[in-house]
Amino acid sequence: MPEKMSMTGISSMATRSVLNELASAFEARSGKRVAIESTGGVAAFKRIDEGEAFDIVVLASDVIERLAAAGRVDANSRVHIARSGIAIAVASGAPHPSIDDEAAVREAVLAARSIGYSTGPSGVYLTRLFERWGIAERIASRIVQAPPGVAVGTLIAQGEVELGFQQMSEMIGVAGIDVLGMLPSAIQTLTVFEGAVCANANASALAREFLEFAVSPDADAMKVRYGMEPVR
Repeated sequence: MPEKMSMTGISSMATRSVLNELASAFEARSGKRVAIESTGGVAAFKRIDEGEAFDIVVLASDVIERLAAAGRVDANSRVHIARSGIAIAVASGAPHPSIDDEAAVREAVLAARSIGYSTGPSGVYLTRLFERWGIAERIASRIVQAPPGVAVGTLIAQGEVELGFQQMSEMIGVAGIDVLGMLPSAIQTLTVFEGAVCANANASALAREFLEFAVSPDADAMKVRYGMEPVR
């Protein structure tokens, strides 16, 4: 029996679940194998930037922009896979602070014994938000930054973080946490995740075929299921 055509990819943890389902659906309809490794976004960027061979990469749009500028991906192949906002969570059964508006979230942060966020785009944003609120120094000793590739929800469930923030796509399905909801619209930020064909791709045609499927209407329901939104 001839071996199936295959392609490889790398992504940040934020898109791991949706990409796994997209890969399975693509395999079922095309008969072509897709293997996507998910790791911390910083590590994924470094591996592509250092020339490690993959067919596609899926990361936050600003990171893909940097890879395109460095010639590590084909700039003309870039597509918007999905976008995701930041959610807030506590341990299952813990008191639920109000997150109704910006002032309520600020008070919840000030009251929390520990505050967790990631090394990814949501963590960068929250660092700036806390600075804008003028509380960064006051809460510095209570900040717990999840190591690359580790979900903030996992730290919440383990009792290491009382109040955690991360992309909703990374909160969904984590046992031992209660997701309070999304950041209020006044302080919400949406991260757009892009896919692109790597400059040293071995299966560039198949990679383009997969990316075309990933942005098609057939993929929309999968994105919503994992707390993400299609981008048109």
